[in-house]
Amino acid sequence: MTSILVAGIGNVFLGDDGFGVEVVRRLHERRSNAWPPDVRVIDYGIRGIDLYYALLDGVDLAILVDATHRDGPPGTLYVIEPSAKNTNESYTGDASPVLLSPHDLDPAKVLQAVQAMGGEAGRIVLIGCEPESLGTEDGQEGRMGLSEPVAAAVDEAVDTIETMIESMRARTTVVDAGSVPQDHWRAR
Repeated sequence: MTSILVAGIGNVFLGDDGFGVEVVRRLHERRSNAWPPDVRVIDYGIRGIDLYYALLDGVDLAILVDATHRDGPPGTLYVIEPSAKNTNESYTGDASPVLLSPHDLDPAKVLQAVQAMGGEAGRIVLIGCEPESLGTEDGQEGRMGLSEPVAAAVDEAVDTIETMIESMRARTTVVDAGSVPQDHWRAR
């Protein structure tokens, strides 16, 4: 069975950094029934350790949703397939020297830690949105709520994720073989 994880990432107290959290909330809001058992849609917020354990269990598709600086106009959506490979060439030990904080979520560090522990995620996709403001400009301590351009990108991100989930699930077909007698499985 295909396993899909949609992980909303971000801090709702830092303005547009709450993009991933809002996308997950909207995904749940648009559903009239429960997600299929092979699809998990979870708000991880800033809980990197929890995301680490979810990925360590293994998934066929991990869709990480987060605010992402790529120097585009605010509200621009990006679909990125990051590499989870350890690129720290100066390190020669058995495991990556990655430290995860229980109160922070750096997706790159989480993916490196999963790899270091032998975990595997089939396909990893980042749905990122260019932020306008984190609410920390001019000495501010943050703010709640998304800026207008980022809020406008939420529905497009939800549509993109729903399409990805449908596409991945369509690749997995279940065949109903009907009733098969017990002696069918015995060697002849």
